[in-house]
Amino acid sequence: MITEKDAIDLIMLAEELEINVFIDGGWGVDALLGEQTREHQDIDLFAEERQAVRFIHALHQQGFKERTETYSTPQHIVFADADGRTVDLHLFTYTSERKIVFEGAIYPADTFNGEGCIGRKKVSCIPPQAQVAFHTGYVFDENDIKDVLALCYHFHIPIPEEYKPYAK
Repeated sequence: MITEKDAIDLIMLAEELEINVFIDGGWGVDALLGEQTREHQDIDLFAEERQAVRFIHALHQQGFKERTETYSTPQHIVFADADGRTVDLHLFTYTSERKIVFEGAIYPADTFNGEGCIGRKKVSCIPPQAQVAFHTGYVFDENDIKDVLALCYHFHIPIPEEYKPYAK
């Protein structure tokens, strides 16, 4: 599990190294909502690829080791420590127009303009509309359903078709 304290500590580690990280996934949803709504198995962090070596070195110093998963790629690296805390590190680059390139796909520059809070810590994250969009087009689980519906209700975003059967 990644606790609120763990999440804040990892974000502050990146900040100490002057590395901008953007929160995605469950912690990103909770940051947007301004409260922790459930336990989190991991934390999803986006970091610029050119800064990856320094951040990975810092993760190693904190006891995290790379773990290969079926979804691991050169741009999606998974780290875990002896306590089972997991960091999903997503590496991206910027185009000359400041668009975001991740695993060959190009995203608008505003993909990282979300703001939220984890505890009292202000964080940068994926904005609500992008979070909802990123939760479509795959086989989702109960956590995805809770996250998408919470974002849609809170931010008045239309519920995607595949999530409508689960809406109240």
